[in-house]
Amino acid sequence: MPLALRDLQEASAAHLLGDDRAELAAEVLGDAIPAAARLRVYRHHVRESLASALAATFPTVQAVVGTEFFRGLARAFIGRSPPSQPVLAEYGAAFPDFVAGYDAARDLPYLADVARLDWALNLAFHAPAGGRLAAADLVAIPADRLPSLRLALAPGAAVVSSPYPLDRIWAASQPGAPADLVDLGGGGAHLLALRRPGDSAFVALSAGEAAFVAGLAAGLSLENAAHRADSGFDLSAAFARLLALGAFAAAQ
Repeated sequence: MPLALRDLQEASAAHLLGDDRAELAAEVLGDAIPAAARLRVYRHHVRESLASALAATFPTVQAVVGTEFFRGLARAFIGRSPPSQPVLAEYGAAFPDFVAGYDAARDLPYLADVARLDWALNLAFHAPAGGRLAAADLVAIPADRLPSLRLALAPGAAVVSSPYPLDRIWAASQPGAPADLVDLGGGGAHLLALRRPGDSAFVALSAGEAAFVAGLAAGLSLENAAHRADSGFDLSAAFARLLALGAFAAAQ
């Protein structure tokens, strides 16, 4: 008896994860190539396609570890966390945490944060364009009300913080970059990923700016978010810089 649709889907998903199912092979017509061999070819094609999609989403990770190592890392991740939605650009949210626990990468403690930066840039790239808050939008707001404003970050904007110099690791991993060594003990980084027309990018933030942005993302007012920063934080200067960067969504 042919498998019901739900059973067929479950058997197919299990097969892609490496569980050969005799009942699935019975559903596949074979000729010169046996059904089981056809299914293995299909599984290989799907896994390689997913690995290629991950390489496109995490290019800096692949540049750091090399193509062969990355393929092994990607295959291990695919076996653990197959896609749950059809849009490949949305596949890989759990990849940074997987990298953090990947035994073969234990000597690369910064690699998970590199993956987090890649993922943030991917989310920023695919975020809707949306409007951006401009200085002209604030003219009509009384000065005494500005500290109590709550501003949303622009679509796709996110802060990635690390004890490692992610910006320098990223720069050294770009095609054509000088083969200079990066001092991993040279200090950490706070990077703000942003959507740009047709691309995404990041800018470096101070620790105070990063704490301020995190406070705004949590729904705090400008004044209360500024309290999260260090004692030397200059709210006016930081706000003006972030406004010029287009870090805030247009006011609704």
